[in-house]
Amino acid sequence: MDKKPRILLCVCGGIAAYKTIDLASQLYKAGYEIRTILTQAARNFVSPLNFAAITHSTVHSSLWEDSDPIPHISLADWADLIVVAPATASAIAKAAHGLSDDLLSCTILAHTKPILWVPAMNVNMYANPATLANIGILRERGHQVLEPATGMLACAYEGKGKYPPNPEVIYAIRSYLLYRRDLIGKKVLVTAGATGEKIDPMRMITNRSSGKMGIALARALSLRGAQVCLIYAQVSQEIPYYLDEAVQTLSVDEMYAEIMSRAGKMDWIIKCAAVSDYKPKKACPDKIKKGEQLTLELETTPDILAELGKNKSPGQKLIGFAAETQDLTENALKKLKSKHLDLIIANHLSNAGKNSNSVQILSASAEPLCIEGDKFELAHQIIDRILKI
Repeated sequence: MDKKPRILLCVCGGIAAYKTIDLASQLYKAGYEIRTILTQAARNFVSPLNFAAITHSTVHSSLWEDSDPIPHISLADWADLIVVAPATASAIAKAAHGLSDDLLSCTILAHTKPILWVPAMNVNMYANPATLANIGILRERGHQVLEPATGMLACAYEGKGKYPPNPEVIYAIRSYLLYRRDLIGKKVLVTAGATGEKIDPMRMITNRSSGKMGIALARALSLRGAQVCLIYAQVSQEIPYYLDEAVQTLSVDEMYAEIMSRAGKMDWIIKCAAVSDYKPKKACPDKIKKGEQLTLELETTPDILAELGKNKSPGQKLIGFAAETQDLTENALKKLKSKHLDLIIANHLSNAGKNSNSVQILSASAEPLCIEGDKFELAHQIIDRILKI
């Protein structure tokens, strides 16, 4: 976007309101323009001064005591995206049923662009059929809802209702400013990370991979509505809590088994993991002491991507990655053809582990597409390219 994205941050009266102070700070540092609505209940938990100081912008609480005579219209027109965080059961119910008795509810009604809800509340309040039905109504109208996390809540209950980590809220904001839930009904399997093959209980053969690209793809796919199964090995980041399924497999054989048991049910399979090509023929059961002579006899591991290519289901899309140090395009195209892929993403190994990358997206029928950016941005562009196959 040419201009700074405009976020109207709406804070409701829940104990998690204090966490949105940090959200506002992170958004400001990321270059967003922010204005804030605090409900009257929210002011029992946080102060307007917190948000004014952090965002260097205005904070609004009342329809009647504001310098703007029609704040709900001005704020609704100004915002590119409304983010309601934390969203209480009361605010969700008002929006679902068109009630408009305060600044937030009136602004919601007047806003014609995307709205992101971040529910956070007691587990029983969230699971109440009325709350779930109201969330369903908002989704049917095109609103976006970031599911709450599961864990220990402030009320000492444990379950679903926890305010999400703010980085996940920001990923959702980034996604919904530019994309919608256009993958609803798609089942996608993604692999990520570096497998490890045991030499002894301490040592292993592994690859250089942080898993960041695979995790970014799983995150973007899920935010766009896909049912995502992430099968991951060693990774350097937290797995998004809202994926439909996340299974850790440390070795090639474990990953092979988990993938093959699910592959036939998937619409897309995106193989982003750095899988070991070799493993010790026999792992030592005890730690090898320093100074002992070590000779490794290696054997090849199963070629998971080639196996998937041979056994693709009708209509299934298979996407691979190629990490190279030379002849990037040539080597990637060979892999595309030999493994019966629909698409391959080629990148230079010098970018392994970094937060950003420069990649080529290659297929048999289209010109190479070169893109660069942070890995979440790349994930969305890769998804857009898959949709065109």
